[in-house]
Amino acid sequence: MAVVDDASLIRESIGLLMPGLDVVAAVATVEELMRRRPVVDVVLLDLHLTNLEQQPDVRQGVAAIRALTGRGYRVCIYSQEERRFVLAACIAAGASGAVSKALPTGRAEQLLLEVASGGTVVPQSVVGILEVLVRRGSITLLSERQRQLLHGRARGLSYAQIAKQLFVSESTLRGYWLDLTRSLSDSLRSLTPSEIERALGLAPGDLLEFWSEEATDARDWWRVDTGR
Repeated sequence: MAVVDDASLIRESIGLLMPGLDVVAAVATVEELMRRRPVVDVVLLDLHLTNLEQQPDVRQGVAAIRALTGRGYRVCIYSQEERRFVLAACIAAGASGAVSKALPTGRAEQLLLEVASGGTVVPQSVVGILEVLVRRGSITLLSERQRQLLHGRARGLSYAQIAKQLFVSESTLRGYWLDLTRSLSDSLRSLTPSEIERALGLAPGDLLEFWSEEATDARDWWRVDTGR
């Protein structure tokens, strides 16, 4: 695993706090990571890396995700960012997961390992967005059982609760969920901003900055993110 975070405390301590993670590179910028080109299963990326007025060429946010995935890296966001449309935009840009820094260390480690092993971790708030897109016909390639599982997870039900309702085992549901999140993430990446806006009842242009192919410059992301 590689870590990209401008906080030295995070870079230096994450391997100690999460001993299950094999951290082979810990750097402050995406540019430094791409210069080093480490071979890793996943890149752990903070969304907000630096003061762009001092380092205007540093990529962050969606621009950083696209740069890393363009080099063939799997990316997992590790951030304090909680806004659901920002997190959904990260998944749409190619991130394989988003894990909150507010989570307990043990739970965060578990989720990061899941992404490193090829899984997809979708935040609960983004699951809600995906459920709306499925319900309104923007994402259609789901079985009835997958729809039932997504419906339950979007409402915060546990695997045990859903398993009881559907008369299946929890392990079976977890397998379904792994396939489902991969499928939904791929579907989200294929949708246009206007399709998502229509499905969610948003005004035209509300999501353009997050999904736009042109919004790859670090300064574009910073302006979208902070309102500057």
